[in-house]
Amino acid sequence: MKTKIAIFASGSGSNAQKIMEHFKHHSQTEVALVLTNNPQAYVLQRADNFEIPTHVFTRQEFFDTDEVVKLLKKMEIDLIVLAGFLWLVPASLLKAFPNQIINIHPSLLPKYGGKGMYGDNVHKAVLANGEAESGITIHFVNENFDEGEIIQQARFKIEPDDTLDAIKLKGQHLEHQYFPKVVEQLTEKMRGGVKG
Repeated sequence: MKTKIAIFASGSGSNAQKIMEHFKHHSQTEVALVLTNNPQAYVLQRADNFEIPTHVFTRQEFFDTDEVVKLLKKMEIDLIVLAGFLWLVPASLLKAFPNQIINIHPSLLPKYGGKGMYGDNVHKAVLANGEAESGITIHFVNENFDEGEIIQQARFKIEPDDTLDAIKLKGQHLEHQYFPKVVEQLTEKMRGGVKG
């Protein structure tokens, strides 16, 4: 039995792509499903390129029904990875998958976390405050935005002449480097424990 991952993304899905690439020929773990709240999200095309099933859901379906939880349970998902997913995770999903949902955030939490702090909003705030460094945080998900237990952080230096795009690229580089590895470490732990 392979360990199964579901990826949630709201947009382009570059992190989702890296994770799909990482596990494409993996002997013990697979990306079994990609879910999005955005029918136009480019991540759907990326998933299609890897022949991974996708599911698009509405706000009502996600927050007011158990449809998404039922689908994840039916597919025997072990780990949920939020890769640029912008909605708060409802309590029903957290309860169904305790300590099995992780997220990546483009700052060194607890700095620059919380509602509305995603993507460029984070990098603009970092620049505006003249920070000397920024980075990424991979963390477990709880009922509040960006407050779950931190799994790993990686940092980069901000040079005086760094633009928004430069900071974004540095952050993305770290995301692509660390996120698939952390996902793999967690699935290995799961196999050693619960699934083993």
